[in-house]
Amino acid sequence: MDISVVIPVYGCREAVPELYKRLAATLEAQGKSFEIIMVDDHCPQRSWEEIEKLCEADERVVGIRLSRNFGQMRAITAGLEKSVGDLVVVMDCDLQDRPEFLPQFLAKIEEGYDIVYSKRKDRKDTFIVKALSRAFYAVYNKLSDMKYDFEVGNYSIARRKVVDAFLEMKEQNRDYIMFLMWLGYKDTTIEIESDERFAGKSSYTFGKKVNLAVSLITAQSNKPLFLAVKGGFIISCASLLFLVYLLIRYLVVRDFDMGWPSVIAAIYLMGGLVLSALGVVGIYVGNIFAESKGRPIYVIDDILNSHK
Repeated sequence: MDISVVIPVYGCREAVPELYKRLAATLEAQGKSFEIIMVDDHCPQRSWEEIEKLCEADERVVGIRLSRNFGQMRAITAGLEKSVGDLVVVMDCDLQDRPEFLPQFLAKIEEGYDIVYSKRKDRKDTFIVKALSRAFYAVYNKLSDMKYDFEVGNYSIARRKVVDAFLEMKEQNRDYIMFLMWLGYKDTTIEIESDERFAGKSSYTFGKKVNLAVSLITAQSNKPLFLAVKGGFIISCASLLFLVYLLIRYLVVRDFDMGWPSVIAAIYLMGGLVLSALGVVGIYVGNIFAESKGRPIYVIDDILNSHK
């Protein structure tokens, strides 16, 4: 198999037939053998019914249905593990990224690159979403010592050796593009224009984005632990200076009562420090607990037209 295309499907049932039509036409024009792997992440819109129809009509379509909603990154992992292509493309199901850009990815691969990422010229997101993305990746880059561009999306292509290396990473908290960048293979980026969603809307609420950000940062870096230590040292010094100030003021202004202010300062400063440090440590302990259980990243309920 020359090319495998892995597509996590959630919340975009109406886009599935159109996505298949445009993707198949683009791949056929390249004259290469291919498979289209659609992974239903337990979509509430019953996208599996559309995937079943495609699998019946075209054996090049592989349908995978997960037993419950495991999340986009785990759905991508499920598709990657069932892929057999020498080259593997990952893209979303909402048609914001055009299948017609695939020849550009293939041209870059022919130049000798192992991974080709896409960078959206004009993301069809609100100002707030873009601002939050910039803020998260700025923090992530600082804590992980990496350079991740917030405009880089899941739409990408990678050689089989890269995908196999990615699949060796069994962490529960995972991100496809970040893991690929960590692997360090020869890569490049192409700029593409993005479209409006063909159907559905993003399932990533603000709360989910915050949880994802915390999970990714603590899964990729231990710097927050060191920040807690540094923060504790700074607060301790500030508390000491404040107590010295209270003592000097007490000696100069005899009627000044330093007992109450000093107690409050010590309680609030040190109490907040302890709670923050315990919270950071707790997150890491929780990550260790999740990894130690050794549970599978996903569970497959049904699979159609598997080539592996």
